Amino acid sequence: MVSQKKLLAGLIFSLFCFAASSCFAADLKIGIMDVQKIIIQCEAGKAAKGRFDVKMKQLQSGFKAEEDALKVMQEEIKKKSSAWSEEKKNEKVREFQKSGRELQAKTEDARFEMKNLQDKELEPILKALETVVNTYGKDNGYTAIMDSKNGVVYFDKKIDISDTIVKKLNGALAGK
Repeated sequence: MVSQKKLLAGLIFSLFCFAASSCFAADLKIGIMDVQKIIIQCEAGKAAKGRFDVKMKQLQSGFKAEEDALKVMQEEIKKKSSAWSEEKKNEKVREFQKSGRELQAKTEDARFEMKNLQDKELEPILKALETVVNTYGKDNGYTAIMDSKNGVVYFDKKIDISDTIVKKLNGALAGK
């Protein structure tokens, strides 16, 4: 008797939830955007990428000479180590290892510098993007606008608003 009452109550509750969700679903308007695509395609994003690439090339060219010197040192150790005394061989190996650690430290510093530059370049774009998306969502009656790369498994391409957001973001950032 008790299980029949629970079953009936559960059935009524399920029907109520189904009816309620049908009512709410009619009012939902969801948009999907690709934040990465927006940042790459907007004018500010293209300019930031250009500055980022220039800095990356500068840093890489600075490391090229040191990398080449390490290769030369390594080849010298391979070729001449049999003719050297044990003391000389150990000295050259330590020198090679020290140079390698120094280059690795410089590489880590450069990586940190590039991360900071990327954050600095993206921060104003992301702030403007947030404002643009909030305004666009409110003005166009969206219930939610989501990033396609963060948890959305499937969406119909008709609800992708990325291109529209790129245009609005370009307009918002043009005055800055």
